[in-house]
Amino acid sequence: MARAFTVVPQGVRRAVTALVSHRPLNSALGLIAVVLFGAWLGLLIVGSVHAPVGPMDTRMTLRPSLTGGTKIDVSPLGALELRSHTAPIRLDVDVDRLDPVRSQALVDHPERLAGLQDEVARDVGHGTLDLAVRSCVAVVSGATALGLAVYRRPRRALAAGGLALALLAASGTAAYATWNPKSVLEPKFSGLLSSAPSVVGNARSIVSEFDVYQQELARLVTNVTKLYDVTSTLPAYQPDPTTMRVLHVSDIHLNPASWKIIASLVEQYEIDVIVDSGDTMDHGSAAENGFLDPVEDLGAPYVWVRGNHDSFTTQRYLERFKNVHVLDDGKAETVAGLRFAGIGDPQYTPDRSTKQEGSAVQHMAGIRLASALRAERAAGTPVDVAIAHNPTAARETDGEVPLVLAGHIHRQEMEVMDGGTRLRIEGSTGGSGLRAVEGKYPDPVEASVLYLDRTTKRLQAWDEIRLGGLGLTKAEVSRHLPKENQPGATPSPTAPSPSRAGSSGERSPGPG
Repeated sequence: MARAFTVVPQGVRRAVTALVSHRPLNSALGLIAVVLFGAWLGLLIVGSVHAPVGPMDTRMTLRPSLTGGTKIDVSPLGALELRSHTAPIRLDVDVDRLDPVRSQALVDHPERLAGLQDEVARDVGHGTLDLAVRSCVAVVSGATALGLAVYRRPRRALAAGGLALALLAASGTAAYATWNPKSVLEPKFSGLLSSAPSVVGNARSIVSEFDVYQQELARLVTNVTKLYDVTSTLPAYQPDPTTMRVLHVSDIHLNPASWKIIASLVEQYEIDVIVDSGDTMDHGSAAENGFLDPVEDLGAPYVWVRGNHDSFTTQRYLERFKNVHVLDDGKAETVAGLRFAGIGDPQYTPDRSTKQEGSAVQHMAGIRLASALRAERAAGTPVDVAIAHNPTAARETDGEVPLVLAGHIHRQEMEVMDGGTRLRIEGSTGGSGLRAVEGKYPDPVEASVLYLDRTTKRLQAWDEIRLGGLGLTKAEVSRHLPKENQPGATPSPTAPSPSRAGSSGERSPGPG
């Protein structure tokens, strides 16, 4: 095997030889270069194994990486990324094909799915063990062969091979020490948007460490198997019946492509209700009202609050549609089994004839919304989700409602505030509208699917959806779980504490 690596491009050999010829510092740097390049070359040529994983035939490979993790290529549908470990090596798993015999047996005998998790775990274990052994041989062979070609001294070449083995061993130890089996609960999918619901799967609350990795890994394999079914058609998404699905959109800013994207998401995820946290328009003029007509045909109830680019003319036009629920001044309505309350943005910024009052007026709007939430709770009809366009107003509801939705800042953020209320800020579902073409790169189109428990009405998980560029050629779907829904976590109380003695947030948003 070493002989195969002695054929080194002359340019590479001359460059490394020149580097090692200046001692002593350059000699050490040259040895490091030989070790790294030789190890990489070995992994590239022979550092992969073919391993069956359930009904799939896969190829596993180790690759140098700054961030680590695992990447699963489900060609041609896309790729899954898991934050499985932090180390300078990444595990690449390519799904080569679906074995027709094993997959047909799974389809014909669904009862075998119960034992699939053990089978998948064994297959992955055997595959990674084989990969570890082959990778050790690959890095030692590659570094030794390159060292022999550069130094032409066996002892020096063996030193390079030994250092390469030590480097791989240290990387493997780091990967083992940082191994995170919960990563399969929060995958990131990039590829065809229509494939994402089937690959990422249902959102579920998992409150125990027991078998979580095996169960979720088997579920992932099952989902991919369905996509590679002999019919070659994508199966319909089967959502978890214990969850309600809310599509959160915001800041469409007159982008007509947004309606088609929203309609597609409603169909793919079987959305129960759409929430629009404002700035659907750009100037709020009557001439723009016709842009809103597709709202009637989106396939789900539409809950809307006014943004600072939406006028009262816009609001009155939307109130004409039967499936639209316009919330303002703390008005509350029950839609699709969830109790919503919202307030419109008090400022209308396209109107230059009035002076803009800044954040003070936003604070006052939030205080009015919080007062309405307290009144609803006192009346025995507590609100499940509050809505305000500006995050400044939304923050005033802390401690009064489990979840508050906002937009305005054109980026996705999630935070648990001091009083226990979770603040979700949506990006621009219109890709910032016409502003998308002002910069060098167009802004992404962003939306979220929120999964709420049908009984408690609490957030169980959320999917962040990003479509890149005006051509919408790239789709990313990232699954996230609240900290209280992580395996082994203590469940959160049934309501946020009015005393505002709260929990820490997952991410702190920047200024709005």
